[in-house]
Amino acid sequence: MYNTSIALTVTTLFAVLLTTVIGLSESAGAQGSSAETKRSESPFACNRLALTPEQRKRHFDELGPKLRSLKKSVRELPNGYEFEFSPDSKTVQLVTEWAVGERACCPFFDINMRLEREGGSLWLALTGREGVKQFIHADGAAWIRQ
Repeated sequence: MYNTSIALTVTTLFAVLLTTVIGLSESAGAQGSSAETKRSESPFACNRLALTPEQRKRHFDELGPKLRSLKKSVRELPNGYEFEFSPDSKTVQLVTEWAVGERACCPFFDINMRLEREGGSLWLALTGREGVKQFIHADGAAWIRQ
């Protein structure tokens, strides 16, 4: 009887602890999402200081011009633009390197890379919240020219 009582007590304590942990976790999740909504959004401006001088030179003077020359087409999207590239491994590497740098200096972009099946194109999409498309149009005019 003593062992049964201890087992029931331990089981009850475990159930209470588990319920408390789950409740705290859900509460933190709810607070996190409200804090996330209150988080300030970065301005529509390129933060060139997010990159070292060497990274800036590579990103703006080498990668950007190279990728614009490799761009096959541009698609206008409701909230940004999508750029088509050849899916060869060298271009995929260049686009990936550019996307990492762009994410650092322009954190307001949603950056998506997509490789189509059956050897189809590589697509780089720059989208985001309201105003991103206008930013691309103004600051990235060379990218959207056909």
